[in-house]
Amino acid sequence: MIPLYAQKHDYSKYNLLAVDDIPLNLVLVQKMLSRFNFQMRTATSGQHALDAVAEKKPDLILLDLMMPGIDGFEVIRRLRENPVTANIQIVILSALNSQEDIVKGFNMGANDYIMKPIIMEKLLTCVINQMSIVEAKSI
Repeated sequence: MIPLYAQKHDYSKYNLLAVDDIPLNLVLVQKMLSRFNFQMRTATSGQHALDAVAEKKPDLILLDLMMPGIDGFEVIRRLRENPVTANIQIVILSALNSQEDIVKGFNMGANDYIMKPIIMEKLLTCVINQMSIVEAKSI
């Protein structure tokens, strides 16, 4: 259940970037988050994600790990190394669910980790929590 304050909050000023090499997963995430009217962009690879971030810095990245070429771990590493992008909130959305992968994700700099298949309430709650952090940083 999404808190009432989140349901009435205007999230249209926030820019989210969803990254997954499977287009259907991107559609699913967009559909799940559509009620909040985020400015939503998508990328289908790690390189596309880095290009999208360079074009317009998002407030939050929802990032898959298993992608051809530049994987999600490498995307996180590159973003955290760059002072301009180091403070972007990153939530991993991945089918990788071993303790090692989860710990590695957090150690690389992820702010949260959601395992696939994605449960809508978990995603919504996580995104709302991340937006609270973004708002607190901007004060």
